[in-house]
Amino acid sequence: MNDRSTVIARFRDSDMWWSFRRSPLTVAAALVTLVYFVGAAFAPWVAPFDPFDVKSLNLMDAFTPPVWNEGGTARHPLGTDNQGRDMLSAILYGCRVSLMIGLAAILLSVTTGVLLGLLAGFRGGWVEAVIMRMADIQLTVPAILIALTLDGVARVMLPKGVHDSVAIWVLVLSIGFAYWPQFARVTRATTLAEKNKDYVNAARIIGVPGARIALAHVLPNAWGPVLVIATIELALAVIAEASLSYLGVGMPATQPSLGTLIRIGNAFLFSGEWWIVIFPALALVILSLSVNLLGDWLRDALNPKLR
Repeated sequence: MNDRSTVIARFRDSDMWWSFRRSPLTVAAALVTLVYFVGAAFAPWVAPFDPFDVKSLNLMDAFTPPVWNEGGTARHPLGTDNQGRDMLSAILYGCRVSLMIGLAAILLSVTTGVLLGLLAGFRGGWVEAVIMRMADIQLTVPAILIALTLDGVARVMLPKGVHDSVAIWVLVLSIGFAYWPQFARVTRATTLAEKNKDYVNAARIIGVPGARIALAHVLPNAWGPVLVIATIELALAVIAEASLSYLGVGMPATQPSLGTLIRIGNAFLFSGEWWIVIFPALALVILSLSVNLLGDWLRDALNPKLR
């Protein structure tokens, strides 16, 4: 039996796999999340149309209702918006943008928070005090307000044309910077609990550098809580991006995310074209709920007290 087969066999015999199979709600959430990620990753091939190709749009198709409503067509099962864009295709492309921003922002938060947490826990003293007081201060300010502030600064500093072209990276930096304190706090707590244990002291005695001890020996013990927080924060990052785009300070209309689609559709909610806002909003709710359910399951599965 090769190493890969051994890893798979161990995973199938693990408590996590048993816990996963025993929870139908978690299985359903995982399947829904997988559908979202696959649909977003392969949107150019899965989507029936390219909703942002101006040459393929037909204004005569604008405001087509869903297929089950009078006037709906199977060509556009979820209807079209005010520009004749297919709603199903727009949602798939919107999920692609929202998930890409959310994943990149959480990766930035994890990297920043984990490194600062390790540094605070290992060095202690004034370094720990400065880092943790920064985290405490930032936690008193809503993440959406921090993201709004950073996005506003970028809009002032960058020309309008340049800002639209780099809007996705501005959102990643804004959201990523807003969520690092949670990762720093949990990593610092793990580091404080581990740094005085025998295996760490033995590594110090034989001359292993402190950075290597932190990254190779202490950090693996923090990955469980970090993974749980990252899963939950992913849903919050997607919601934060949607909120910023809904407020008009996120993605431009030429590269709409779920939040941009909701903002555009909101203008037609009370004029009868409800599907333009309802379907993107429903897609956002289902995505956030599924990811949160996976985060709740991970928290319980990785807690040894609940085994």
